[in-house]
Amino acid sequence: MKVLAVDPGRRKCGIAVCGPGEVLVHRVVPVGDLLAVARDWVRAHHIDVVVVGRSTGVPRVMQGLETLAVPIVQVDERGTTLAARVRYFQDHPPRGWRRLVPRSLLVPPEPYDDYAAALLAEAYLSRRGNGVGPPTGGHPPR
Repeated sequence: MKVLAVDPGRRKCGIAVCGPGEVLVHRVVPVGDLLAVARDWVRAHHIDVVVVGRSTGVPRVMQGLETLAVPIVQVDERGTTLAARVRYFQDHPPRGWRRLVPRSLLVPPEPYDDYAAALLAEAYLSRRGNGVGPPTGGHPPR
């Protein structure tokens, strides 16, 4: 099973494609570009379901995503921002003097909404029995 996950926002959205045990692709896109990217990724990756976090900007995002010929599931995304920050720093360890600062006090230097989207997809797959367990770097959203 392949999942396209969206972490919606007012100006930008995190988007990720995940399969069992892997994140295939992820990035942050402006809200205006989300539908085009989602359409391309649904075709390219043969998506089975779209998972959307219930948060800011979800009504606007849902209007566009409902035009896709794929089932859509809204999920609670509590806790994903902090878990996404942890995952970001696992992939991009701080360098220089930033290594000395506790990671819990660091803020990534770029948007990391795509990591939140990947966590949403991994949690969905894990609950469905298609994943390899909870996402690293935190607990899956409930």
